[in-house]
Amino acid sequence: MIIGIGLDIVETTRFARALGSAEEGFAGRVFTARELMACASRADRVQALAARFAAKEACLKALGAGILENALQEVEILSTQSGAPQLRLAGALAERARGRGARRAHVSLTHQPGLAAAVVILEGTRTRAASRLPRRGEGRGAATVTLETESSGTW
Repeated sequence: MIIGIGLDIVETTRFARALGSAEEGFAGRVFTARELMACASRADRVQALAARFAAKEACLKALGAGILENALQEVEILSTQSGAPQLRLAGALAERARGRGARRAHVSLTHQPGLAAAVVILEGTRTRAASRLPRRGEGRGAATVTLETESSGTW
C-alpha cells in the first residue's frame, strides 16, 4: 500500500549559487558527509547534489513533514553498488516513517542542465497505530532506518 508520495524539482543554476563560496555552510546544513563524498569527484557534481536535495524534499513531502530542525540531515540519499539511489532516515524522521508504517521506498533521481528532480514513493502497511503522527519530542535519539529501496532503470 502506498502511504506517501513526494515530488520536488530544483533549478540547478539557483542551487549552484546557493552552494557558491559559502558551500561548507549550506552544504553542511543540507548534506551528510557521505553524500558530499559520493558527489565530490563527479563531473556533474552540482546536478547530482541538486537531485539529492530534491529527493530529500520529496521524502519530507511523502512523510507529510515540513522542514524541521535538521530534517534535511536526517534524510540521506546514497547509492547502491549498481548506482541506484537508496534512502536512509535517522532521528525524528525515522520514527515518523516507522509510525506511518513505511517499509519500502521507491526513489528516482533525474537531472539535466538547468533542472534536477526526484520522486519518492513510500510503501508499507497502514494500521491504526501507523496512521498516528509522532508527538512533539518523540523519536529523538532513534536509530537510523534504511527502508528497503526498490528501483529500476539506469543510474
